[in-house]
Amino acid sequence: MIPFFETIVGWRDFLKDKYGIRLEPRPLFILGLVLLFMSYVFMPSVVSLALSLALFLAPVWLPFLLIGGAVKVWLIWRRGEFIASQKYILLEIRPPRNLVKTPLAMEAFLSTLHLGPGEGTWYVRWIKGAVRPWWSLEIASLEGQVHFYIWTKAGFRRMIETQLYAQYPGIQVVEALDYTRLISATTEDYGIWGCDFKHTAKKQDALPIKTYVEYGLDKAQKEPEQVDPLANLIEFMGSVGKGEYLWLQMVFRMHKGEKYDKLNAAGKAYTWVDEAKELVDKIRKETREPYKDPVSGKEIPGFPNPTKGQIEKIAAIERNVSKQGFDVGMRCIYLAREGYFNPVVISQMNALFNPFNSAGWNGIGASDWMRHFDDYPWEIGAEKLKNTYRRLLVEAFRRRQFFFEPFGFGISPKDTMVMSTEELATVFHIPSRAVETPGLGRIQSATGEAPPNLPV
Repeated sequence: MIPFFETIVGWRDFLKDKYGIRLEPRPLFILGLVLLFMSYVFMPSVVSLALSLALFLAPVWLPFLLIGGAVKVWLIWRRGEFIASQKYILLEIRPPRNLVKTPLAMEAFLSTLHLGPGEGTWYVRWIKGAVRPWWSLEIASLEGQVHFYIWTKAGFRRMIETQLYAQYPGIQVVEALDYTRLISATTEDYGIWGCDFKHTAKKQDALPIKTYVEYGLDKAQKEPEQVDPLANLIEFMGSVGKGEYLWLQMVFRMHKGEKYDKLNAAGKAYTWVDEAKELVDKIRKETREPYKDPVSGKEIPGFPNPTKGQIEKIAAIERNVSKQGFDVGMRCIYLAREGYFNPVVISQMNALFNPFNSAGWNGIGASDWMRHFDDYPWEIGAEKLKNTYRRLLVEAFRRRQFFFEPFGFGISPKDTMVMSTEELATVFHIPSRAVETPGLGRIQSATGEAPPNLPV
């Protein structure tokens, strides 16, 4: 770890948020070379001594640098070959008109995808480059027509189809063309804006968002009384017009703690369960107001006296981590042909997951990619950099990449979210017939197989 690294990062974020000044790597590198040259001009002996000392100590520090870089390049290469050797397909989920299932059905389906094969030994991880499978849940609006998809390895197709049919009898699951490659999506032909999404409560993944349980969708309700928070998102996506496209993906895999990159007290990988214990302990300590002993004058912790909100928060955290967890990366892109780009859509994208946010709990907010820019007049070369980001954004979406190079987490592994099956089922589930968005295509009637005892 670089000394004072967190302090430097804090200064960088302060300058960006307060004054719109960004410390990009390339200008800083050029500035460093200029300062080195100026130092050599005015203090040649000091600079020469420093360089000579660094060269003299090269046998000490250079091997660590070279070996570390070589190991990283090796792992990227082997993983890249492994990922490229797999076959992937895109399945479209077509709901019937009479669907009455709640998000609990999607949660039951997602629990079957909590799988981590392929990473059992160091040999397959470091030599073969194998990685555990990941999936992508997607909602795409193609000129106002809303579609639901799941992207997967071809080998998991049968399992996904059978589990979906088990929870949603009557739906259709068909292999579809990759809609992201049906248009050029180039910066010359399209206006492009996009972002990733992160938890609003930093370093508190165990703290849940507002799920379907809080909306009462875990219980049977009359359709007019149902309040499905996903209806807002679907209605918005169905509102885009001709020449406009809106893509939303949720890339996820089984959670094993890579995000935290540390060990717990037992010497095992630190996961969101350990984070939950720390959060609960912190809340419990806050409930014990200290008082002074009248005899000794010492400050002694008082008896627990939690508020209703604190009790509910502890219960929500414990319920959340009691369910299976996933590493989740969310990404959304808005594309529009020339003359059709609507800037108002950007504001709605930023507030896409507001129905799932709750004060004092967790939420999901937009971040990174095109939000990197504030369009200050002193952002020299910003338009060229924007086009670069737009191309990379579309490529990352098409590859369904969030965990590995060249699009690993956007910036760092800490940018992903850890979500339970309940949370993920809340933000992605097949809506019941209570959601009547015109652009949401449904099949006219439920489908099913013929009885096995039918005479031929």
